[in-house]
Amino acid sequence: MVSKKVNIEKIRTSRRVYGKTHSRYSTDEVPKYEFPEGMMESKVAYQLIHDELNLDGNPDLNLATFVTTWMEPEADRLIMENLHKNFIDHFEYPQVKDIEERIVNIMANLFNVPKENDFVGTSTIGSSEAIMLGLLAHKWNWKQKMKENGKPYDHPNIVFGADTHVSWDKFARYFDVEPRVIPIRKDTYTIAVEDVLKAVDENTIAVGAVLGTTFTGSFDPVTEINDALLDLKRRKGLDIPIHVDAASAGFITPFHEPEFRWDFRLEQVKSINTSGHKFGLVYPGLGWLIFRNEGLLPEDLKFYVNYLGDEMPTYTLNFSEGSSMIVAQYYNIMRLGRKGYTQIVEKMMDNASYLASRLKESKEFSVINNANHIPVVTFRFPKDEPFTLFDLSYRVRERGWIVPAYSLPPDSENTTIMRVVVRENFTRDLVDIFVDDLLNAKKALRGGSVKGSQRSAREGHPVS
Repeated sequence: MVSKKVNIEKIRTSRRVYGKTHSRYSTDEVPKYEFPEGMMESKVAYQLIHDELNLDGNPDLNLATFVTTWMEPEADRLIMENLHKNFIDHFEYPQVKDIEERIVNIMANLFNVPKENDFVGTSTIGSSEAIMLGLLAHKWNWKQKMKENGKPYDHPNIVFGADTHVSWDKFARYFDVEPRVIPIRKDTYTIAVEDVLKAVDENTIAVGAVLGTTFTGSFDPVTEINDALLDLKRRKGLDIPIHVDAASAGFITPFHEPEFRWDFRLEQVKSINTSGHKFGLVYPGLGWLIFRNEGLLPEDLKFYVNYLGDEMPTYTLNFSEGSSMIVAQYYNIMRLGRKGYTQIVEKMMDNASYLASRLKESKEFSVINNANHIPVVTFRFPKDEPFTLFDLSYRVRERGWIVPAYSLPPDSENTTIMRVVVRENFTRDLVDIFVDDLLNAKKALRGGSVKGSQRSAREGHPVS
């Protein structure tokens, strides 16, 4: 989020008043945009901030986010015990580094990396960093290949769909790569193989495929794209890698659809990212990036530093990184194992299917994604109404539910939908309460008794 300068003089007259250290009532002002001159008792500072944060939404009722909002008490304890450890200090905290290496191996095997491969991977702050690091490596490899062949290397491009996360656009802009964005098909809400083939050429550093889009939860046709690129390699000698953005499905598909081929079982899939803080069941922020072969990570992109007590290779966009979420991820893996993750995933999928069935039965909504691959349900109105989904989103907020309404990307920009992410703590009972509230809100909107419905003209955007 970009923050901007606040007009301090304008808001000084509206500052909140808080009590003195030892007084129940006081007229002391609390500076909001300037450093306070004096000190404040810890209990007062806590209460001031605690009360203000009560204005945030309830995370348990936030159906917009993919991000984990609950963990077991033992995980919370481990997080608190490791909050103060900077992960980059490998010499000082070698055991955390060892745990990260274990998880990289676990994730590579979960994604079916060939047994003979010498894979490599890293933890990241989230999938956005993982995507940028993965694509940066592919750009570097493409550049070196073009140099060796005596060809220009000043105009790389990357091919991905309009259904990708904004981090793909960020990569293209930040790292000076031409984005060739493919519009999504109206019938599938994903990209099509034939459109990918039209967009690629010898300057393409990689093709992006999404496993669980932010917009609808749909899967790009990874297998078909892989087969088409293999055929292209045989016919024209163009060896174009696929980076799979499995931020949403990386911790779902291996347990729910283990036979589904999307990962390193496909020859052209060279790198995969996933989010530990989504269905990996860890709080934000944590991501994982795995390369099929160690040779895919150019040596030139690794930095070796030795001023923290030992020489350490690092491949990150930042330097410092918290240790607590890496530890929390390891806790989940050890605590749950395949059996536990499978049970949780199946429960989420069942509840998502139940939600979709209730919406269908009501005949008040048309379901787009019936939780086909991940526990995400998207829906819209089956016919025109005198109000919009944006109105409905604001209306159910009165009951505490946070549900996004937004327009789809090109070529489906005229379609507006709502999305519900069914996480572990969204129980069957809460599904019933939510659907009842949704239907009651729609009924109230039909009656015209909606405060603030004039805001329906605002553009929506999916929350990640």
